[in-house]
Amino acid sequence: MYAGLMPIDMSNTSRALYYVFQPTVDAPVDEITVWLNGGPGCSSLEGFFQENGRFVCGWGQYTPTVNPYSWVNLTNVLWVEQPVGTGFSIGSVTANNEADVAKDFNDFFLNFQQTFGIKNFKVFLTGESYAGRYVSYISAAMLDRKDPVHFNISGALMFDPVIGNYEWEQTIVPIVPFAVENNNVLGFNASFLTQLQKLDKTCGFADFRKKYLTFPPPGKQPVGGLTNLSCDIYDMVYTAAYATNPCFNVYGVAGQCPLQSDPLGYPTGLQYSYPGQPIYFNRTDVKKAMHAPLEVEWLECKGPVFTSSGGPEGEGDTSPDPIQSVLPRVIEATNRVLIANGALDMSILTDGTLLAIQNMTWLGKLSFQSQPNTSIVITLPDLQYGPTFEANGSPGFEDAQGTMGKQHFERGLMWAETYLSGHMQPQFQPRSSYRHLQWLLGHVEIL
Repeated sequence: MYAGLMPIDMSNTSRALYYVFQPTVDAPVDEITVWLNGGPGCSSLEGFFQENGRFVCGWGQYTPTVNPYSWVNLTNVLWVEQPVGTGFSIGSVTANNEADVAKDFNDFFLNFQQTFGIKNFKVFLTGESYAGRYVSYISAAMLDRKDPVHFNISGALMFDPVIGNYEWEQTIVPIVPFAVENNNVLGFNASFLTQLQKLDKTCGFADFRKKYLTFPPPGKQPVGGLTNLSCDIYDMVYTAAYATNPCFNVYGVAGQCPLQSDPLGYPTGLQYSYPGQPIYFNRTDVKKAMHAPLEVEWLECKGPVFTSSGGPEGEGDTSPDPIQSVLPRVIEATNRVLIANGALDMSILTDGTLLAIQNMTWLGKLSFQSQPNTSIVITLPDLQYGPTFEANGSPGFEDAQGTMGKQHFERGLMWAETYLSGHMQPQFQPRSSYRHLQWLLGHVEIL
């Protein structure tokens, strides 16, 4: 593995992004897969250490273990803490929008490739959550560079991504059906569910879904936004969930008490860790081993990473939603974009992400024309593990997993709903996420 700070501008080392890079443990490949976490301001070392890296140290673990579903089994992987203001990355925050973020990243990425002697590689951008914006804008900016030697963007993968109107179509509009469907774990009483369903109708959300969560819909969705605070049903559900389950986790609603300790100190926004267990990447020995700046206090999510307030989540990012232009460009240029949503994620809902897709035009047509209904069945014979998995011989992993979601492909875009998964899909369902990567890299054509 390689790790450290790489300047955005080689003539000015005061602004630099922190990275971890690991070439594949399998046969060499002329490709590089970039992983970005979201936030904004959340570290990609979360992905490296708890989702798809060579080793994982997840919630409740005291020590790292080998990850049988590490992405380095298949490809070279680069984890980057970006934008500036995230993790160990250093320098002044100057980004006003996603265009600035993309420029900084691509300047860094060019310096990274030149330093490591990389050229003529296929480039795949991947990430989760707010990185739906990062991946879309950075990929489109790579296309604009017209430099196939260093920016041969060949596909993108986004888990539970912010791609549409996050505070409307991806959360509030679909929350009531989600609450009803998952009430076996949410535990709401009948009167509260009735209240939610009445508000769902009187606030117009039920009619909105009936009209626009169709295949194909009748047209573009009207610009949405919450104008009546009594219709903030999402906040009602979120608050009530903690009443029935004090250990409620919005990123995976099936979680129950007791809270598991997080070696990164950020399981559910509670910054909880076992007594005497420091945040892993703040240990001096770890910082030295990973060539991280000793003077920087590492937090899993911090910031700000934009210069002003506003935009999604009030974080200062005022760029248009990716579905409006940049994401369609990436789909049309690569013919290989995968968007997946975890069925148990309440931070970005599956039907909300589908609503965003149904409001996007690419290759001259609006939306998916057909409803996703093809099962994702994970069986052993057609799951190509890397040598790492075989060497571990972990008991219990050899069996077929079964039906793990739904898939649908149209005009260069693959959709996947992942059953029994929360927000961080490579953490909650690593085997399904491994298959998603295989599709992105062109190893398989169905999930």
